[in-house]
Amino acid sequence: MTIARITELERKTTQSGKANAGRWLLEFERSEPMRPDPLTGWNGSGDTNTQVRMTFDSKEAAVAYADRHGLAYHLIPAAPVRLKIQAYADNFR
Repeated sequence: MTIARITELERKTTQSGKANAGRWLLEFERSEPMRPDPLTGWNGSGDTNTQVRMTFDSKEAAVAYADRHGLAYHLIPAAPVRLKIQAYADNFR
């Protein structure tokens, strides 16, 4: 069975606005382990589902997609954003 992970996209550290807040990402968990390639030594796998990443505008849309396609899923919400309010003059004290 294919297992998906639905995570809420976090705001980037350099962003101050809320333009893309509330977006959700659906990606598949690995179904077979990574193993080194005997020729190159690079790690690889025959599982190509891990390359698929889909974004949704809401959690409900992502869950509906997973239910419609018969995917088991884990919901992972983003950590709450904590703002540290300080004045510019506080840098020089």
